[in-house]
Amino acid sequence: MIRRTVRFLDERSGAAPFLRKALRYVFPDHWSFLLGEVALYAFIVLVGTGIYLTLFFDPSTATTYYDGQYQPLHGSEMTQAYRSVVDISFKVKAGLLIRQTHHWAADVFVVAIVLHLLRIFFTGAFRKPRDLTYYIGLSMLGLALLEGYLGYSLADDLLSGMGLAIGYSVLMSVPIVGANLAELIWGGPFPGTHAFWSRMYVAHVFLFPMLIATLLGAHLALVAARHHTQFRGRRKTERKVVGVPTFPGQTPRSLGLMSAVTAVLFLLGGLVQINPIWLWGPYHVGSGTNGAQPDWYLGWLIGALRLVPGFDLTIGNYTLVPNPFWGGALFPLVVFGVLFTFPALERRFTGDHAFHNLLDRPRDAPWRTAIGAALFTWIAFVFLAGSADRVFVTFFVSYGWQILFFRIAIWVVPLAVLVVTRRVCLELQGSDRVEHERELAEEEARRAASLEPVR
Repeated sequence: MIRRTVRFLDERSGAAPFLRKALRYVFPDHWSFLLGEVALYAFIVLVGTGIYLTLFFDPSTATTYYDGQYQPLHGSEMTQAYRSVVDISFKVKAGLLIRQTHHWAADVFVVAIVLHLLRIFFTGAFRKPRDLTYYIGLSMLGLALLEGYLGYSLADDLLSGMGLAIGYSVLMSVPIVGANLAELIWGGPFPGTHAFWSRMYVAHVFLFPMLIATLLGAHLALVAARHHTQFRGRRKTERKVVGVPTFPGQTPRSLGLMSAVTAVLFLLGGLVQINPIWLWGPYHVGSGTNGAQPDWYLGWLIGALRLVPGFDLTIGNYTLVPNPFWGGALFPLVVFGVLFTFPALERRFTGDHAFHNLLDRPRDAPWRTAIGAALFTWIAFVFLAGSADRVFVTFFVSYGWQILFFRIAIWVVPLAVLVVTRRVCLELQGSDRVEHERELAEEEARRAASLEPVR
């Protein structure tokens, strides 16, 4: 059947050489390489569920009064956007399932990209000739964070409204151009004009998905063109790729993973509640609540906003840099700036400009591993600081003492992690050398024993 199919396509398109090459493409046989596929399949679920939700969502800020099926909201003033999301959850067939699956898929999409990024970083897979692939992946992560922020902001519930207010304040704090950018996007002072909601809706359902899909396609094309990297092992060299062919090896495995990812996401959507906006209520400019938290992937930005001391950079009576800039804009710019420049910095300091198809173990590059672990610890502690209010409400731990602890810990702990991680890597390298010498000695002893004359 496969031969007949290939013959049919080749006779009409001359595609047999391409198909033969594609079917013989080799994939690495290691579980960590499947993280990128998990992100791909989560994105497919995102697109599918998003199309369904688009059919019922109304991106309008026109006000109405609720008289639907959810009794606690009866008589509440709300926007058509919030009303449509509530109706999707309680009125549209399978609406709540699709909406929650869409939300879970967004979370899994970001998780998979972050884990994939960690694998790329600590194994040195970003080195030449795959640095462009690495940059595209980082850009995709940044767009995914913005896309998620816009997605949960569209619901216009109390939580998302407060998130938009914070985003407006951060954008306004950008020196020189911040006010102009906020005016351009919102159309006026917060909460902006009615046109802002249409712009946000178009960006979420069309602009950002198209950009992410384009980057995803370019990322996969570059991976296919340069081939996958592979861990060191028997018969694996910089010029020889060892692994599983596309068919019949990788294809069933990949299809099984796609089915599993889809099934898990729909199970989460059906069984685990997420973002119950009917509990938060509609957003009004004068409303606020304690313990408001954005989606987890923005927790590091909230933590940064909490940790920066309350000061503005002023010149006379003119505020040059308002306080929200340091944690809301500068901190993520520093993080992404370090990640984007690291391949070039490593090449400069190591002098390694060669092509690499074999991956490093983390211990093989002590400084890279130590810097990566310290950077990850820095971000993790800032992320934890974002939950200080919830820790106070739940465990009654002083909010002020928490912030003081994190302001010290974000500098002390990463430095300690840097030193300890590098030392551990060097010790593991020493252990490898001892083991290698022992194996050589045992091999030499066996050869000597085999050459000894029989008496």
